[in-house]
Amino acid sequence: MSGAVEVFLDETPGETRGAVMRDGRYTHLLIHREGDPAQTRLGARSIGRVTEVNQGLRGAFVDIGADAAAFLHFSRNDRLSQGERLEVVVTAEPRAGKGAVVRRLGPGEGTPRLLQAAPSIAEQLRDLAPGEESVVGIAAIDAVIEAEEEALARSCVFASHGIDLAIERTRALVAIDIDFASMPGRDPKQARAVANREGLRQAARLIGLRNWAGLVVIDLVGDGEDAEAQSKGARTAFAHEPQAVFGPVSRFGLLQLSLPWRRMPIEEVLLGTDGRASARTRALSLVRALRRQLLSDTRSARITARCAPEEAAIAGPLAARLGPRAHVLADVAVPVGRGDIEES
Repeated sequence: MSGAVEVFLDETPGETRGAVMRDGRYTHLLIHREGDPAQTRLGARSIGRVTEVNQGLRGAFVDIGADAAAFLHFSRNDRLSQGERLEVVVTAEPRAGKGAVVRRLGPGEGTPRLLQAAPSIAEQLRDLAPGEESVVGIAAIDAVIEAEEEALARSCVFASHGIDLAIERTRALVAIDIDFASMPGRDPKQARAVANREGLRQAARLIGLRNWAGLVVIDLVGDGEDAEAQSKGARTAFAHEPQAVFGPVSRFGLLQLSLPWRRMPIEEVLLGTDGRASARTRALSLVRALRRQLLSDTRSARITARCAPEEAAIAGPLAARLGPRAHVLADVAVPVGRGDIEES
């Protein structure tokens, strides 16, 4: 990925977020929440204890001191025994009810525990955009909210290219449909080729923004009559992912590829099992809105977030860290998710 780059860092009590924008489009949304197990974050190093060896899965379950055991793949020649201590590093965060995936670094000693925390959001931003200074404050708050909205959207329209891109993650795979409305006066075949190139580029960006991976199936514009060009476009779009594995384009215009899992999907961080924002997400959003108001309004003696009691229970202690002007008021008359900010 290349082009103009902007980096945003928002450090709101309870949650730190980072966002990367390239050429006016968000490519990454990073979230660390206080209280989440540090051992399961990508890049964290821990001492683990093997609790079960499963030859059928060619792997072992390892206690790293988190709520759920991590999974360690091993080769045919590896020999592990129950109770063995190892030093491991997280290569994939938990998702879909599964524990983290780890890689063995060497032998370990002692009880399961964290040895080295995962890179912070600020460190990850420096790796993603070397030399770029992070924007903070109000602009960063607005950016991470915009990135969240795009990361949770079910479809995206790119009017300049006549593309409507639908994107969905199921239990088995990520499905993407590139829908194209031909523009008058343009050669249809050339227009389809341009739409596929841009659709693949946006599909790759959105998959990265949402932290999705696994099997990906993309329904391209038209059939597979120009499979070679379509395959080349896919490899270019996903060139930032060296571990991507590509399948052929079918005669129906379907492209399959496989991507490695790394980070927890954004929707699993933000949403509950019902597909709606969790109470924690709602409370943190309210604290972020309260912080934004404090930054934009430096004259009001008191700024209050009025919200439902279940949200106030989470937001109250976090808002107290914003200073004496910030307050959270629990109000049973306020519907869940409808909190607002008041000045006085």
